[in-house]
Amino acid sequence: MPRSKEIQKQMRKRIMELYQSGKGYKAISKALGRQRTTVRAIIHKWRKHGTVENLPRSGRPTKITPRAQRQLIQEVTKDPTTTSKELQASLASVKVSVHDSTIRKRLGKNGLHGRVPRQKPLLSKKNIKARLSFARKHLDDPQDFWDNTLWTDETKVELFGRCVSHYVWRKSNTAFQKKNIIPTVKYGGGNGMVWGCFAASGPGRLAVINGTMNSAVYQNILKENVRPSVCDLKLKRTWVLQQDNDPKHTSKSTSGLTYNHSAKMSGPKFLHSAVEDSWQVIENA
Repeated sequence: MPRSKEIQKQMRKRIMELYQSGKGYKAISKALGRQRTTVRAIIHKWRKHGTVENLPRSGRPTKITPRAQRQLIQEVTKDPTTTSKELQASLASVKVSVHDSTIRKRLGKNGLHGRVPRQKPLLSKKNIKARLSFARKHLDDPQDFWDNTLWTDETKVELFGRCVSHYVWRKSNTAFQKKNIIPTVKYGGGNGMVWGCFAASGPGRLAVINGTMNSAVYQNILKENVRPSVCDLKLKRTWVLQQDNDPKHTSKSTSGLTYNHSAKMSGPKFLHSAVEDSWQVIENA
């Protein structure tokens, strides 16, 4: 059961002042905007113990001292990837022995919670500058422009062995049932390249890339998938094709392709478009 919110000492004293001046529970409750049950509990405590201060709490005192708590916070602030097991060992070195779950709870009380880290490309200063320039260039583009932009990109998808933690909820003695296991293959099972696109109205086509990706392969993918995606997504005749400035995308032969009334918007390499977020969904599946 959750612990009730503690009434400040000043408020408790004010309740007692009104009570000692002859006010009843109802009048005090109305005057201070507090529940009548709260007022009654504080007055009852004063009658029984002669004080409105906090009484000594029952139960075993915490093993994590204020000093140990500061140490925990300092360590995870310095290195957020530190595990609770490592923190447990760190406290043990100063003769503080606690379970790692106790450490997680204490950090949680201090607003520090364990989370899966977001993925983000490792960018050079040049990449960062190019991204910022792209954002400023399109800062004032109208909503209609973005609604009719077809975002495209390609990515590598791991077939097996992706480094993501998986959990299953199961009963005892069912660990080896098919539904409770994750299939694995030796050496991770390889990977595959895919091309995909989407617009504000939804996802477009997804194409598997066979063999080495070059300008010719890329152009063939565009020819087979761009126009059908534009039609399926009901983009206007002034729709825009977005792609990064990968050499395969900007070669003369690729640049020569036309798509009837479309414009092209090339972004810097490692442009984090919404396509990247779509790939996260596929890669984590």
